[in-house]
Order: sequence, then structure tokens, then C-alpha cells
Amino acid sequence: MQTAFLLSEAIEKLGDSFMKIHEAVAIQQAEIDSLLAEANLPEKYRQEITKYREKIADNVNAAITGLQFQDMTSQLITRTINRVNGLQDSLSALAMHGEEMDPDHEHEEIARLLDAMSANLSARNDVMKHALRKSVTQKDMASGDVELF
Repeated sequence: MQTAFLLSEAIEKLGDSFMKIHEAVAIQQAEIDSLLAEANLPEKYRQEITKYREKIADNVNAAITGLQFQDMTSQLITRTINRVNGLQDSLSALAMHGEEMDPDHEHEEIARLLDAMSANLSARNDVMKHALRKSVTQKDMASGDVELF
């Protein structure tokens, strides 16, 4: 959970920084547009400036899109936490059944306890599989939809 928190904080700071860069570039572009309106520059130079403006916008957008992978990473961390918690529950149940089993018990009673342990673990495994079956996805990113296992 600490990793998810740190990742979220880092992504938020990066997102804020990119937005500030975008705002500064937009102000700079407005100033350039004013200068271009007043200057009598050949079309070639105007096209070059427009090309750089588009390239900057594309790079900022790509960086922001890249930050959206935080959502996928967060989903993966959540799945890992859920799996660890599920395994912890299963091991606790196994330990509980193990405490009930005494070597002096009859074979039939030991077999019954082992069957109960097996059924308990199987039920917990089914619940965990169902809860963790979904793929980690990110929709509507500029580069397309992404899906991880």
C-alpha cells in the first residue's frame, strides 16, 4: 500500500509539472503569435515555428498519456495485495486445521480433517481466482487500449 501511495504522489507531482510546462509553453506560443502577426516573416519561417509548436504539444501530450500507466500499476499493486491477503487467509486456515490434528487421532478422523482442509483451501482458492481473474486495463489512451495479463 505504501508503494501505491508513493507512486500516486509521484505521478501527481509529474502531472502537475507537465501541466505547468504546458501552460508556460501556451503563453510563450501566444507571444510568438503576437510577434509573428507584427513581423513580416516569410511563410517558410512561419511554417517552421508551427511545426515546432505541434511537436512540443505532441511531446507534452505523450508524456501525460504515459503518466496514465499509473492507473494500471495501481491495479497491479491492488491485485498483488489481494493475492497476498488471500494467501495469508489460506495459510491461517491451514494452521487452524493443523492445530486440530493430533497424531493420536484415528486415521478416519485425520482423513476427515484433511478433507476439510482441502475443501477449505479449494473454496478460498476459487474465491481468490474469481476476484483476481480480470486483466489490468487502461482505456482511451492516445496510443490505444492497453491490457496486461
